[in-house]
Amino acid sequence: MNQHTELLEHVVAHFGDRLHGAPQLTQDALALSLDNGVQLTIRYASTDAYSLRWRFQAGGNEIEMGIDTAPTHPTLATHPNHLHLSGGRAVADPLTRTDASPADNLSAVIEALLRDPQLDFPLP
Repeated sequence: MNQHTELLEHVVAHFGDRLHGAPQLTQDALALSLDNGVQLTIRYASTDAYSLRWRFQAGGNEIEMGIDTAPTHPTLATHPNHLHLSGGRAVADPLTRTDASPADNLSAVIEALLRDPQLDFPLP
């Protein structure tokens, strides 16, 4: 069983009542829609190599944000994981840890997105 299949089962078991439509499992990603309009794409290669990107509507604009572990931004406290804000700036990742399980990280992200898709960061 690959990582995305396990994450799909986790999401359905823990957040099934907050999904809008059926999650989509593709060759390299898991895509799902939350009932608050957030579109989340999950790519998890390993516990320290992942990308979680989401889109939502705010003020008539489509906003995109995401967390990934690309080895950039070495000065951030959470390096290698970091959060890309909607304006393009990268900041320390407030939600995931590379030593946490993929299911725990995904749960933290989904719970936060259900509360506030922009994670309390102001839009540009």
